[in-house]
Amino acid sequence: MILHTTKEIGDFGEARAAHYLRLRGYTVKERNWRYGKGELDIIASTPRSIVFVEVKTRSYTPDSAEPVPPPGNAVRADKKRLTRQTAQAYLHLHPTKKSPRMDVIEIFLEKNATRKKPKVLRINHIKGAY
Repeated sequence: MILHTTKEIGDFGEARAAHYLRLRGYTVKERNWRYGKGELDIIASTPRSIVFVEVKTRSYTPDSAEPVPPPGNAVRADKKRLTRQTAQAYLHLHPTKKSPRMDVIEIFLEKNATRKKPKVLRINHIKGAY
């Protein structure tokens, strides 16, 4: 499965993030939930929290000499504002007593044109990112 497009890379990262959350005891309630112009990549829950997760996936070459900005840096103020509004819409439609939280999961992939399946270098879960 060689990933060619940004969408393919993003979809792969979101699938890995959902798997990562399940392994850590989260219940994944929704993926790619849309409301108006907004989209929430993953909506998950714990016994106490409803968690809205923005997933950012980037590919890096293993011999990259220069430090690269982490994928989470791509979550700019306008994206934060839109995901908060979308999360509020979700909570309005699906009331809960759980505490809401906005997380970011960064997926670091090794860029390798010959490997069939992408290699995940690292997953960074930033709880309460914004």
